[in-house]
Amino acid sequence: MSGASLRGNAFLLVLLTVGAAIASDWSGDSSLAGVWRFPAALLLLGLAYESLVVARSRLAFELETPEQLYLGRAAVFRFAGTHSLKRSLQLEVVLTAPEYFDIDPQVQHLKVAGGARAIIERSAIPCRLGEHDWKQLNTRIAGPLGLAWWPRKVTCAKRVRVAPDLFRSVAEVRSVSASGSQAGLDSGAGAEVLRLREYRSGDPPRVIDWKATVRAGRLISRDFSQDHGLQIVILIDAGRSSSLRAGNLDRFGHYVNVAARLAQFAVEREDLVGLILYADRPLATLVPARGAGAGVRLRALLAAARVERTESNPLYAATRVRSLVRHRSLIIILTDIDDASAKSQLTQAVRFLLPKHLPFVAGLSSAAAESLAQAPARQWLDPYHSLAAQEYCIGLERKVRALNAIGAPALVARPERLEHAVFAAYANFQRQRRA
Repeated sequence: MSGASLRGNAFLLVLLTVGAAIASDWSGDSSLAGVWRFPAALLLLGLAYESLVVARSRLAFELETPEQLYLGRAAVFRFAGTHSLKRSLQLEVVLTAPEYFDIDPQVQHLKVAGGARAIIERSAIPCRLGEHDWKQLNTRIAGPLGLAWWPRKVTCAKRVRVAPDLFRSVAEVRSVSASGSQAGLDSGAGAEVLRLREYRSGDPPRVIDWKATVRAGRLISRDFSQDHGLQIVILIDAGRSSSLRAGNLDRFGHYVNVAARLAQFAVEREDLVGLILYADRPLATLVPARGAGAGVRLRALLAAARVERTESNPLYAATRVRSLVRHRSLIIILTDIDDASAKSQLTQAVRFLLPKHLPFVAGLSSAAAESLAQAPARQWLDPYHSLAAQEYCIGLERKVRALNAIGAPALVARPERLEHAVFAAYANFQRQRRA
């Protein structure tokens, strides 16, 4: 009975036992002296029976997940419960998850019929890349006599793998492009026509060849060569500061998702994409390449990446860029701009890349600091907290202006806006390349 908690029927038998003992003691009647033993025996026998039934139930859970989990994207997890008894089993389940998974820990009440499966569906958000082991669930089983709850840790062995997020539909691509980058990402008039092809859903009207459409009797689109050959190198800060939380993910998680989706978008347009992960030194390098294979290699590298417990040095990463690419490239640096002072390594790295390359620096702002800076004072310490938050925000804006002043576009944005900003920089570089 270790760890079991009593239920209503058990408390009733306990009260009967205590009441019978007190009544026999007060009455002085020797014939009533052992009456209390009957409810006590019933309680003990009932608990023993429930313990046996629970032990024979062989409660088990099987976890069903999507084939692929994506970082920061909610997915539905299905927990299928079964047991070996012929009777129904009443349960309470706490859906514990591996570390770095956000899941509602609310207790789930469940009734599993004999020979049937009971399903619990719960949404969870993976917050860390890599493989994670789902080991066990905390449950407790209601005894059939209503005497006790019997706790059980039920094995739910499952290994899940979390990969960087990707675009899943044309609508997702358009939602990002609509932030101001659409004009730069579509092929325009005056581009060289490579070939004619069948119309694909989502093609803009400008790429439709109307003469060929009339001749063929169906929609025909044109492929242009204007933007082919654009070269992008993405630098991702994997240093200590990237482990700071920013919404559902840490900063590094947001950087990885932006890089993966930008690479997916660029590869589909036959641009060259490279990658450098860095902390106090370059950790991993991918030479710019085009095609589906380049996208697969880049995502695999990102999926295996981890935050280092060291301070970042973007200057070493910039040096690696100069040795990696010879042609003018867009260098997207995803990092913490808090250290972008006049003499910082980030500023030196940007100066080192200019003017041959076009560096673009993007970082995350603190939603908590922005909210605190504008929050009304309710306690005596609140004005000091607000002033500190305002000073932080002003200092961050000053550092962004300093980077802009030396010719490197820079910005900070909340997690939900960072991707739009990076795509706009990509579109702007395309326009500059056409000029």
